[in-house]
Amino acid sequence: MSAPRLFDRALAARRLDRALAQGPADFLLARAADDLADRLSLIKRDFVNALDLATPGPQAALVLNAAHVTRVAPSRASLGQGRFHGLVADPERPPLDEGAFDLAVSLLALHQIDDLPGLLIQLRRALRPDGLLVTAIPGGDTLQELRACLLEAEAEISGGASPRVAPFADARALGGLLQRAGFALPVVDSDRFIVRYPDMFALMRDLRAFGQTSALVDRPRRFARRALFLRAAQLYAVRYADPDGRVRATFEFVWLSGWVPHPSQQKPLAPGSAKMRLEDAVKLKPQ
Repeated sequence: MSAPRLFDRALAARRLDRALAQGPADFLLARAADDLADRLSLIKRDFVNALDLATPGPQAALVLNAAHVTRVAPSRASLGQGRFHGLVADPERPPLDEGAFDLAVSLLALHQIDDLPGLLIQLRRALRPDGLLVTAIPGGDTLQELRACLLEAEAEISGGASPRVAPFADARALGGLLQRAGFALPVVDSDRFIVRYPDMFALMRDLRAFGQTSALVDRPRRFARRALFLRAAQLYAVRYADPDGRVRATFEFVWLSGWVPHPSQQKPLAPGSAKMRLEDAVKLKPQ
């Protein structure tokens, strides 16, 4: 049974191309790429063949310290240039050979995949034993202020609400997907931060310049009334403004990492193998 179609990825690719042509607002991607470089620097091993899947620009591929880097991009304009081999393909069905890579990364892209569990399984198969996956996905707190204000404003004006901001995944649910896909030693952590803007419209301009406006299949097809956004901006300013008048926007990066199983990896102790009962350990006093 195929996953329901939630996202119009062709539309998302066109919007990304348009944003890149006009000069992108890529500070979120730059932050994620810097964080990726820091995380990989803590892993004391050399990677030979690395994959960057669907990152909206070349920033991730450019920080990978591997002998060979392959970048699968969602659009021609987002492919970028660098010392990597690049191709354009549907990120949900990438042309990946089994066991071709020992590192796979993706930044701020997998939130627009219909069948994320299926893609994680594809990535596990594309990795060699003891291969590593590292990805950053926008988490559930991302744009919570914008989502709330648009919903309330539309309910006031039209008596209903439309999905104008795509939902983002919960960190706990994402960790479970890694295990279901067959990854060992899964790690999930969250980077939550605030970006401040002059007003809600400045935030929306940045989202458009990042190519990240809603690409939901069930998005509203008619142009929204101007009154909707004016009312949403009023609500935003009342609820989320700092004393200097600038408004807050929350972003959350959920970082996932996992390894393809290999005999050399650490294993949890078997039940009953401990040499001391927990009760006795708690009772021990420092000498």
